[in-house]
Amino acid sequence: MISSRGFIRNRGMFAAAGGREQAGVMLLEVLIAILIFSIGILAVVGMQAAAINNVNDSKYRSEAAFLTNRLLSQMWTDAGNLTVLNYGYPLGGSAGAKLGTCTTGGTWLNNVCNLLPNTSTVPPIVTITGVTATGAQVTITVRWLMPEEAAQTPQPPPHNYTVVATVFTS
Repeated sequence: MISSRGFIRNRGMFAAAGGREQAGVMLLEVLIAILIFSIGILAVVGMQAAAINNVNDSKYRSEAAFLTNRLLSQMWTDAGNLTVLNYGYPLGGSAGAKLGTCTTGGTWLNNVCNLLPNTSTVPPIVTITGVTATGAQVTITVRWLMPEEAAQTPQPPPHNYTVVATVFTS
């Protein structure tokens, strides 16, 4: 009988020792699962931040398209007064009389300054070329810098939206 007990004890000891070799494996698996889940959550948060940036950029692009089309339609309705002095705004120059200023309410430039960020840093450009008795070619470029870009040194090139059209007077 002693020999059979020894066999059982040895067998039980082997089983218990085998269980102790795997102790903590489940905890390790749980920690690895939490790590993988955390990396996934971080990726989702990063994608959400990128989506918000893209929404902001598309919002400003649609505002710029609206503003350029608004000025162009104003030029079409006032085609008889289509001159550089009335509508021109060259790079580094002063705005035409009908464009207004950023501080004058209700003018085109005031709307540009209110709807797009940092347009005082990078003002729009309006050029009128080929003026004849029948019309002229108009190029309107609205530029802006995102708020986080305006603080960078050196500043990145501005975002822009450009429309080129021919306005006929008759």
